Amino acid sequence: LKVLKAHMPARGRVLEVACGAGEHALAFSRALPGLEWTPTDPDPAAIASAAAWREAEGPQNLQPPIRLDATDESAWPDGPFHALYCANMIHISPWEATLGLMRLAGRVLLNPGGLMVLYGPCRETGVPLAASNAAFDESLKARDPAWGLRELDEVVLAAKHEGLAHTLRIEMPANNLCLLFRRV
Repeated sequence: LKVLKAHMPARGRVLEVACGAGEHALAFSRALPGLEWTPTDPDPAAIASAAAWREAEGPQNLQPPIRLDATDESAWPDGPFHALYCANMIHISPWEATLGLMRLAGRVLLNPGGLMVLYGPCRETGVPLAASNAAFDESLKARDPAWGLRELDEVVLAAKHEGLAHTLRIEMPANNLCLLFRRV
């Protein structure tokens, strides 16, 4: 939240990709009342959970969740959005989902200046991988060989291909990163 408060616009539309059960959407929409927050997820159970959170406790700026698969362009919402937020998706999905996320951001973010915020662990050239992240990577690949921690350089290159510039890397707790990109 501290990072979002420092970098999100004061007002505007935010698309959250891969909202999971919806707790981030609820917390962030409460804490950032000038932002219209739209949570999305490909999983119907996650959508149902996010809808239940919204109905029970959601502020007015929390929009109904929508089903969105980053690889299915026909299901993408219309922009423009001032920001896109995505936590813990790119390592728990096939690489094609990351490429889809980048295409989505390139399509729906305000041009220029729209913000994309990614949160989660990555591999970085020249930075030793923490033992906990190595174990996590192995467990992800055991569940699905298409999953796993992504190389930051490859993520940045995929974003650049869609008109997004990597602008900031912030170290977060538990060996996670917060990565900011801007539409150029």
